[in-house]
Amino acid sequence: MFDNPFSMVVAIILIVTIGKVVQARHRAHRDDAGTGFSPARNEGAAEAENRHLREELKAMKDRLAVLERIATENNDSGARLDREIDRLRDRS
Repeated sequence: MFDNPFSMVVAIILIVTIGKVVQARHRAHRDDAGTGFSPARNEGAAEAENRHLREELKAMKDRLAVLERIATENNDSGARLDREIDRLRDRS
């Protein structure tokens, strides 16, 4: 059967292809998304990321409010502006 090099190459390609198909089916069976992670672990990570993003959004809104107040004030007090900017720098 494997008396010439061509048939040997075809056999190797066939074996590798079958192995890849079995491996892909195993991964798809293990997780529908194909990621290999369980949904419970993904939910925990997503919740932590959401919490972090909400905190960051709140901090950005606070900073924006301060900057809007600074921009709309009619005072030319440089010292107050410096204090506000320093306070914003200390927050981050």
